[in-house]
Amino acid sequence: MKLKNYKFILHEINQSTFLYLQSMAILFITYIDWTLMPYVTKLEGTYLPVYMISFFMLIGALDGIIQPLFKHIRIYKIYLFSIVLDVIQIASYALYLVSVELFTYVILAIFTIQGITFEVARVHTVDFMKHESIGLKEYLMIRSFIISLAIIVGGVSAMLFDYLDIPLLSILGYLTLLALFGIYLQYRLYKIFKKRIYLSDVEVEQDKKELYEKFR
Repeated sequence: MKLKNYKFILHEINQSTFLYLQSMAILFITYIDWTLMPYVTKLEGTYLPVYMISFFMLIGALDGIIQPLFKHIRIYKIYLFSIVLDVIQIASYALYLVSVELFTYVILAIFTIQGITFEVARVHTVDFMKHESIGLKEYLMIRSFIISLAIIVGGVSAMLFDYLDIPLLSILGYLTLLALFGIYLQYRLYKIFKKRIYLSDVEVEQDKKELYEKFR
């Protein structure tokens, strides 16, 4: 039965600490954004003019264009930037008490930058799959599965919160707690990426040194 493919996904995730951490981080961060997304979309239509909505959409569409600019960036720096961005997002929730319109602009800008960062990270993460037992096709399938699952659960959560008439401020508090755990997961990934790149650089330098000694 084709349902056994789902068992394969769970098996592969549990086989690798790296893949498990990455899957969990993607799950939490995507869930948070897609739980909040319907509320932000509603605020967009209420407080933002059409040209500003279009502006953010255009900025978000630049991910494929600007990716070549980050071709040689270290992946751990991308994760460090993501952590900083998540901290800023948590801090921005306080703006809801100050100005709903300002909150809408700031959170939409953060979502836009996060989307670009997410795509840049996806491209660079592929390089590290050669250190894992899983193939590239399987990795991309697992990643897509996790993202779809997070979006669905996030959307259902937003529907439930709206049905129960839970205030947005309470939802922001709930998402803050999840975001803190998501940041912890991203920090662990940051450490893994940094260590692997450091060891790789040491190996390259050692190979260069041996080559130099050989032809001296």
